[in-house]
Amino acid sequence: MSRFIPTALIFFATNCLGTQLVRTDEFPLTLDNINIRDPFIHADASTETYYLYAQTGNRKDGRGSGAGVEVYRSRDLVRWNEPELVFKRPDEFWGGEEIWAPEMHKLGKQYYLFVSLNGREGGRGTQILRANSPAGPFEVFSPKANTPPEQRSLDGTPFIDPDGQNWMVYCHEWVQIGDGAMRAVPMADGWSGRLDEPIHLFSASDAPWAKPLGMREGKYVTDGCFLHRLKSGHLLMLWSTFTGEKGRTYAVGIAHSESDTIRGPWKHEPEPIFAGNGGHPMLFRTFDGQLTLALHQPNSGEPARVKLFRLAEARGTLKITPWNPPL
Repeated sequence: MSRFIPTALIFFATNCLGTQLVRTDEFPLTLDNINIRDPFIHADASTETYYLYAQTGNRKDGRGSGAGVEVYRSRDLVRWNEPELVFKRPDEFWGGEEIWAPEMHKLGKQYYLFVSLNGREGGRGTQILRANSPAGPFEVFSPKANTPPEQRSLDGTPFIDPDGQNWMVYCHEWVQIGDGAMRAVPMADGWSGRLDEPIHLFSASDAPWAKPLGMREGKYVTDGCFLHRLKSGHLLMLWSTFTGEKGRTYAVGIAHSESDTIRGPWKHEPEPIFAGNGGHPMLFRTFDGQLTLALHQPNSGEPARVKLFRLAEARGTLKITPWNPPL
């Protein structure tokens, strides 16, 4: 017996994926069904598949909390499969059950998962894991966290200079230093370890729109750094902190490198690009080339969801519009 497929689904799948149809039984979830903070989407061109990474504790049913990192797959950004485990914490691994902000990048011929965990003496840190596929399994290949041991850090993300030098950009947490900082540390080839001391990029309070968390004096958050180079070659960074009268509105801002290098100096736009109580941004391109922003919303205790926005380059920065899928 033939299976009925809604006309709208056929239309969307045909327009986005040629003649390939998305089976709703294989991809039963929508983004409204997925509880997730700090979303990260990798668009895998070789398989025309989107991978959405999440720590296992995001599950609404609580199963798998603290186990590791899992991934949801989609062919169209609308329909998603049930999650599959891509990293399981080894028994003798330094990282604990508190896991944050996994993000996955193809760097060279291999795939690297940057994930932040608790469990070390100095507090949270980011560990880099490695696999031969975006579907994992991701494995530990360096015994310690890749952020400096004396710094309580999270949200590590890669950046590669035009001369080929690897960097990991990360957030030095406000809970340790008060005014959260954005830092970058040079990394060895293969991302196996740090080469030198980190450099300071900027402090959260440098942004004119940033407010101290809960209006507590001197307490500014840095979250979710993500670097992007415009077609012109200009380098900018999206990141999150709090704004609003009470310092409780999570938001996304843009910082610009005046030298177009990681060393900056970094200058902030006067207003956030998104101030709708959502954040922790990242960018990816759809298979038709559309630059897309992903973030989580809300950020106030209710179940968070992935929100997608279309971006366009304009006058040396990025402009945002809502993403409205046909389904």
